[in-house]
Amino acid sequence: MNPAKALQLDRRQFLAASTATAATIAGGLRPSSALAEPSSGNLHLGTFRFDVTPPMGHSLCGGWITPATAVDDPLEAIGYVLLGSGKPVVVCVVDWTGLLNSAHLRWRQALAEAAGTTVDRVTVHCVHQHNAPFACLDAEEIVEAQGDLPHIIERDFFLRCLDAARGAVRQAVQQTTPVTHVAHGEAKVDKVASNRRIIGPDGKLVSQRGSSSKNPEHHALPEGLIDPMLKTVAFYNGDRKLAACHYYACHPMSYYGDGRVSADFCGLARRERQRQEPDCTHLYFNGCGGNIGAGKYNDGSKAMRPVLTERMLAGIVASEETLERQPIESLRWDTHDILPPVNPRFDAEALLRQIHDRDQRVVNRNRPSYTVAWIRRMNARLPIALSSMHINDISLLHLPSECFVEYQLRAQQAAPDRFVACAAYSDGGPWYIPTAEAYPQGGYAVSVAHCAPQVDPMLSGAIRKLLSVDEAAPRVG
Repeated sequence: MNPAKALQLDRRQFLAASTATAATIAGGLRPSSALAEPSSGNLHLGTFRFDVTPPMGHSLCGGWITPATAVDDPLEAIGYVLLGSGKPVVVCVVDWTGLLNSAHLRWRQALAEAAGTTVDRVTVHCVHQHNAPFACLDAEEIVEAQGDLPHIIERDFFLRCLDAARGAVRQAVQQTTPVTHVAHGEAKVDKVASNRRIIGPDGKLVSQRGSSSKNPEHHALPEGLIDPMLKTVAFYNGDRKLAACHYYACHPMSYYGDGRVSADFCGLARRERQRQEPDCTHLYFNGCGGNIGAGKYNDGSKAMRPVLTERMLAGIVASEETLERQPIESLRWDTHDILPPVNPRFDAEALLRQIHDRDQRVVNRNRPSYTVAWIRRMNARLPIALSSMHINDISLLHLPSECFVEYQLRAQQAAPDRFVACAAYSDGGPWYIPTAEAYPQGGYAVSVAHCAPQVDPMLSGAIRKLLSVDEAAPRVG
């Protein structure tokens, strides 16, 4: 099959695969589904993992940093399939910078097909390392038409990853293990996360601390608003731990831009925990870390990567030490779609002129292609899918893109009687998702945010609805 044709996805296909239809979107917000799921005492879980390391010469982080010249450590996609409560549920996390728009949907479709489920019961997230692919098929089409720009994502490589995904999930479905218990725990991570946005006395952003900084003033400033807790949710067969999902909100880069592919400190911590517990599949999800980085504690030197890795590993181990198993009594999957308006500061025609301008730097031509892709998507009214899985008193919340940490903290406040773990960086189409109050403060994240400030009440409302779990949740057993 022609790779270009294999990746084509028109509006009708997108809408058919999405959980929303244009007729059910009111004001950009679709009511949360509360589909009754059959009771079952036959929960089974299968895990999968496969390699997604790009070939040498492949673009990293969208093509505006050094392409892949070496592999310090491989990139993986890791996930699980949960069977026995309605249609199968698939959860996957990928060591890539992002999966955006139709690229994200293509992953969900491939996993759904392999698991024998529907796309609305699949969630795919990225860890957001930067020496990794940043996949947007729609942006790739725009830059490829220029003839002189580096790829966003190479089609053959993307299709190989989808084939690997299908194969891994099909095998997982054939090799499942009964699931009887679930557990949750949390622990503080020391000296990793700090807020990236330094706000001055006038309420405006005066400095961005970033994922690393050599500025002593950045190191001296307080951490700012973060979520210091790493959360873990684990699945068991009796007392045997099958899978452990770890959630923490922070940009996961120690250093990048040198062409050396790496899962970086969060991925390396996960891999070390996997080595320590080879019979349990460990997954790491980046929470709402859009405005969070390691800049207070990280000077960007190579020596800091193992230090940050050890701190993350210590947090993972400490979180798991607090796990207490409980029999699974109820399980429910909910979805909610939003259709946020485009940030009015962007004009597609002006951006296309910039992309066409060969006097511009590559970053000033490649990066706007993502914005044009988003504008076209919103013009076609193709929504963002959110979802949640509720197991007993645990809620796993699946959010898009680079949400600010405030959304994660709001989620926890919205369900104080539940253990809420947030996985962000699913569909990366919106890019950063600041809070409404952050827009007038200014700064980098606001300047590149694809959505208008109205995204805040839409997303916050969707989070509240996804966490509104009534007592009629489907029982298991």
